[in-house]
Amino acid sequence: MDFSLSDEQQMMVETARRIGTEFGVEYWREQDAAKAFPHAIWKAICDAGLCGVALPEQYGGSGLGMFDMALIVEALSEAGGGATLGQLFMVNPIFGGVSVSRFGSEAQKSEWLPQIIAGKMHCCMALTEPDAGSNTLEIRTFASPDGDGWRLNGQKIWITAVPTSHKMLVVARTLKQDQIKRRTEGISMFMIDTDRAGISHTAIDKLGTHTLPSSSVFFDNVRIKPDELLGTLDHGWNELLDVLNTERIVTTAGLVGAGRLAINLAVEYANQRKVFGGKPISSYQGLQFPLAQAYAELECARLMNRRAATFCDEGKPYGSDANIAKLIAAQAAADATERSMQTMGGMGYSKEFHVERLWRDARLFRFAPVAEEMVLNFIAIHDLGMPKSY
Repeated sequence: MDFSLSDEQQMMVETARRIGTEFGVEYWREQDAAKAFPHAIWKAICDAGLCGVALPEQYGGSGLGMFDMALIVEALSEAGGGATLGQLFMVNPIFGGVSVSRFGSEAQKSEWLPQIIAGKMHCCMALTEPDAGSNTLEIRTFASPDGDGWRLNGQKIWITAVPTSHKMLVVARTLKQDQIKRRTEGISMFMIDTDRAGISHTAIDKLGTHTLPSSSVFFDNVRIKPDELLGTLDHGWNELLDVLNTERIVTTAGLVGAGRLAINLAVEYANQRKVFGGKPISSYQGLQFPLAQAYAELECARLMNRRAATFCDEGKPYGSDANIAKLIAAQAAADATERSMQTMGGMGYSKEFHVERLWRDARLFRFAPVAEEMVLNFIAIHDLGMPKSY
């Protein structure tokens, strides 16, 4: 499998790196402190045509693929954004763009995709619930028939970027448990207005990823119009999985970029810091080995992610590769940021040197958007042929 980049791909990476550097670590430190959505960099990303790289040309995209999106996310993340940069691509070109382009009607595509690609429409996805967690098949949010549409009731938690979104991809049950033969039946997706009567949300105070708030969302008899169904009524489970697996790809790309950025900052600091005889501390193997180990693991995750993205673009099964890449990337990014802070000593604990933000943000992805234990369950069952343990 050849992962060498074409001239066009190299230009995209250079464009992403240029934008990422323009909005570098200082920009992200300011946004993090203000808990402000990074509007300026997202506008620059969209203006450069990077948001729509994997979306159809007829709606303003580039018509390329997830491999190209992974390249862009990784470059932007390594230039300054860290793991949170990947979340910008999750909520908009994945939750919004991929879901609509793959499962939307022609009317939905024509109306929504150009706005998403241009950065005029922001999205979020309401999936996780307090009592279901990673067990999506146990969600209780229910859309009951109401005339030609539905009425939505329930609760979601840990939903990213709700206050700044215009559209919300809601995953709900449309059949009760006693109406189905298989647990995967009765799941549907809807794309609805975030600002709609009956929808309320409250922010969750959290450790990191401050530029993209997380919220609890409540649905109280929310009206869903018939043209807001996205995909197949009652049979949206496999369609949802397709969206979630592409989410894994951008998550991994963001983590690889974040880990590489942390290591770069640590090496730069260590090359300049001299103690105990005037030698730079970067010459000490006690500092070299942990950073080298994290770098090696990040490279492995990077290659696995590129394979997953390639298989995705070729229409081949890629779920296992995407999940394995995310597992290794989350662990490697956690190690890279932790060891980079340790390399800097006390200065690694200061906001001035940026790694503490990367550490806070990257820690989320050990258990989100899927916990590493659930990834290991998946590998054991689907790749090793072991019995289901839960």
